[in-house]
Amino acid sequence: MTEYLDLIMFAALMVAVLSGFPVSFSIAGVAVFFAYLGWMLGVMDVSLLGALGQRAFGLIGNTVLIAIPVFVLMGAILEKSKIAEELLDTMGRSFGQLRGGLGISVVLVGALLAASTGIVGATVVAMGMIALPSMLRAGYSPSVASGIVCTAGTLGQIIPPSTLLIILADVMSNAYQQAQYEQGKFSVEALSVGQFFAAAIIPGLLLVTLYLLYILIRGALRPQDMPPADIDLAKPDRHEIMAAIVPPVLLIIAVLGAILGGIATPTEAASVGAIGALLMAGRKIGINPRLILGGAVALIVLGLLAGTWPVRLQRSDIGATEWAIGGFYILLAIVGLVAVGLALRAAIRERIIHDALNSTLTMTAMIFATILAAGFFSLVFVGLGGEERVAHLLENLPGGATGALMFVMIFVFVLGFFLDFVEISVIVLPLVAPTMIMMGHDPIWLGILLAINLQTSFLTPPFGFSLFYLRAAAPAEIRTEQIYKGVVPFIGLQALGVLLVWAWPNLATWLPAVLF
Repeated sequence: MTEYLDLIMFAALMVAVLSGFPVSFSIAGVAVFFAYLGWMLGVMDVSLLGALGQRAFGLIGNTVLIAIPVFVLMGAILEKSKIAEELLDTMGRSFGQLRGGLGISVVLVGALLAASTGIVGATVVAMGMIALPSMLRAGYSPSVASGIVCTAGTLGQIIPPSTLLIILADVMSNAYQQAQYEQGKFSVEALSVGQFFAAAIIPGLLLVTLYLLYILIRGALRPQDMPPADIDLAKPDRHEIMAAIVPPVLLIIAVLGAILGGIATPTEAASVGAIGALLMAGRKIGINPRLILGGAVALIVLGLLAGTWPVRLQRSDIGATEWAIGGFYILLAIVGLVAVGLALRAAIRERIIHDALNSTLTMTAMIFATILAAGFFSLVFVGLGGEERVAHLLENLPGGATGALMFVMIFVFVLGFFLDFVEISVIVLPLVAPTMIMMGHDPIWLGILLAINLQTSFLTPPFGFSLFYLRAAAPAEIRTEQIYKGVVPFIGLQALGVLLVWAWPNLATWLPAVLF
């Protein structure tokens, strides 16, 4: 029995997580129990746990993962300031008179919010409270409406900036370096968050296209499921559309453009996004739009000019031109700071910042506690021989590298029925990714395939998080089985998305190859 202790440990983890006990404590508790059991049975060298302190320190000092709380804060500010409501209202009135028009507007808003916030729960709850009642009033099938809202909300996991992509970038980069060491390469290459953000853009847009095509086709074949909205609904004018859509689009361009253009690291770009979200919140709660626009433009111009023509006023040899440029930079900074200060004061007065910080701290603590506990778990699992067992299993599967990849994808998909994406990313993927890379799979392409697969875990019953979020926000007449039924076609579309990226790897690898 002792030679199967690693498998028993993994089974015990599944039972502990499904028991409903807090996940991070469940993972750490299982690790402690089996470390002690392995030591007592003489099958584990307990001195291996000496690396636990180093792992904890490495997690705290990980410059990649620092971006997570700042991106979460950016999304929380946008959510608490009701930006989603304005977007949904405008898009709903723009497309509502088409068959499936409200569904189209929900998917498009989901994509915009995904690229602005990256927070699945906030998006699903917001659309469940605002869009779902409108769709039901328009005569939409409850299951179809629920499926559209759930699926559009999950786009935040595949369209950057995404918490999932940041965690995956760290996991896959470590796996890539480990694979290079095992292949005898000591001048190793690393992978960046920017590469994964770039790689996810085309697959993310591909999924949006698949959703929209499905809605249009279903609206044509079964018009009773998605009838047009009220014909008397006032269509928004050009000014309303621009006011609702342009600020989020500019925020997306600022954040992703800074990362993909090599101007800023993900953490720095996340800070830019948080400031941009604060300015958007200030405009939404009554600050003069011209002042907000002037502050935003001043900060953008300052960032571009300071990067192009840096001025160091502390030098003794600078002339009048440099002093003039430096003074102009100071003026731009003052204008930007005034706008940010006014937006911050208004957000504090409306308690937007309080709620956003509370959400940020809760989510960040959950993610980092899970990663830390998973590091403990993986140490014990490796000590019990689990890593060798996994590598041996993958290398001896029929079909070689393709067969191994198919097994991993199916295994991750099944785990997604029961586990959260964070748990799968930080427990399972570090065990399988190095072997998969050594078998010849491109790490970035592999990471995007896994990202789409993990995104599906939000939709798969019984424990899909999007299903729970919508259940909490949906009107009372929506039954749980209708939500489950509604997501089934979209799970199929997710599988189709995986197959398309699998068949054409360039969908994931072309853009990062061009930009990096």
